[in-house]
Amino acid sequence: MQLHNPQGFEDKLMVDLPEIYVDYNLGAIMGGKAHLEEVRLNLKEFTVVKNEAGELNLDSLRVVKEAGEVEESEKSDTGKEKTEMPDIQIDLLELKIDKVIYKDYSKGTSPKEKVFNVKIDEQYENITNPQSFIRLIIFKALKNTTIAKLTNFDLGKLQSGISSAVKKTTEKAQEAKGRAIEAGKIASEKARDTAGKTVEKAMGDGNEASKKVQEAARESVGKATDSIKKLLPFGNKEKE
Repeated sequence: MQLHNPQGFEDKLMVDLPEIYVDYNLGAIMGGKAHLEEVRLNLKEFTVVKNEAGELNLDSLRVVKEAGEVEESEKSDTGKEKTEMPDIQIDLLELKIDKVIYKDYSKGTSPKEKVFNVKIDEQYENITNPQSFIRLIIFKALKNTTIAKLTNFDLGKLQSGISSAVKKTTEKAQEAKGRAIEAGKIASEKARDTAGKTVEKAMGDGNEASKKVQEAARESVGKATDSIKKLLPFGNKEKE
């Protein structure tokens, strides 16, 4: 899929998405809700353009225009935003962003161009707002570039427009990773302690068992020797 710039911009292309994969729940869709169990987006190129009039193509996007207006006070008693949006549920989003390009035509016909190889490969869960979905993509694309600074674009309002569900999922994943690492360390230490004690016990048990085996072997050899002596013709002869 390709998203084109509006009129008034030299460059035709804004977004190039060579791969879009969607695994959907047919039953939910037939019931009127877009339930997407898995979405994979491979965003090859995202081009931000400032035209000769100093206008930014990002500002033409509806989600950017409304980003600064999305606050908790805008939510109704039901918890939904006042702006009517279609019901959507994305269980898992795999987002890849390869390259972000910035072109500035404001100082002449030959644009100043900067290329940012952001190489983003991240996953998000439980996205329930289509606006948050688009804002997340734009925010992640611009976050590790200097485009916001170069264009005076307010990246903060875009971030605040991302639903708390997305942010909490990201934070939860990071916290879970930290807990897993810590738990791994503790488990490793316990395992080492347990292994050490087990080895020590095994060595002690082994030494004790070895002694018992040696004693039993000597006893068995002695009994066997006595039995052989009794069987041999000279076994019972006594010295004169």
